[in-house]
Amino acid sequence: MNPFKSKKGLGRGLSSLIGDTDSKPLKNKVSISSIIRNKFQPRKNFDKQKMEELTSSIRERGIIQPIIVRKSTDEIDKFEIIAGERRWQAAQNAGLHEVPIVEIEVDNLKSLEFAIVENVQRTDLNPIEEAKGYKRLIDEFNYDQDKVSKFIGKSRTHVANCLRLLSLPHEVTLLIEDNKISQGHAKVLVGLENAHFLAKKIIEKKLSVRQAENLVRVLKSYKGKGKITKNPNLASLESGIEEKTGIKVFIRNKKNNTGNVTFEYKDLDQLNRLIMVIKANY
Repeated sequence: MNPFKSKKGLGRGLSSLIGDTDSKPLKNKVSISSIIRNKFQPRKNFDKQKMEELTSSIRERGIIQPIIVRKSTDEIDKFEIIAGERRWQAAQNAGLHEVPIVEIEVDNLKSLEFAIVENVQRTDLNPIEEAKGYKRLIDEFNYDQDKVSKFIGKSRTHVANCLRLLSLPHEVTLLIEDNKISQGHAKVLVGLENAHFLAKKIIEKKLSVRQAENLVRVLKSYKGKGKITKNPNLASLESGIEEKTGIKVFIRNKKNNTGNVTFEYKDLDQLNRLIMVIKANY
């Protein structure tokens, strides 16, 4: 079995990336304690059930596909994982003392590329983790969205939509990472001031993506209709009072010509100035 065989549909598989390295891969078995995780690993969350299934498989059959590693630049006599962290974790859970590895020589960019390729090939990769991987290629290795798109074998629109998720509030991205809302739901929330509030509503009401889209559409429509044009005479009065007092003022006038006048002061100095102006004029 070729441990580097790429999966269908990916722009560049592991075999392609290994072909770009200057040295031939070295196959070996090493102590599991001599391996450390990839500092560029985009995946932070691992499905508990699938990890248990992989652990059982490795306990019964061992590791069939070697872990791809490079010599660590941070720790002496250690190997850093480039691809295969799930197998490494499952092997620890299964009580293995040694694991098969393939050692190659790659720089930080190649290490990140390997990690992204392996993870994007998996359908359960978290969209936020995927987006962070793309962003790292862009920020740290001067990729642009077109180059990421060609490298990963996905459309530029897909890459752009992934990256847009990172503009969501932190509370919302956590909900995505915890699989409480889908990427489809998240796309609906991008750019909305009340994204976190809506995300909680989506979870609470168990809304589909289409239902979430309709909710956002209704709220936008309601917000637009709720805007009331300020009477120009009242606006002029507010402006005149603000000039004399230096304090923000709001005048609300009802249909029966009753209402209220509100002064918004920020400190005691502004309040004292307002009182002085009222006393001096009235």
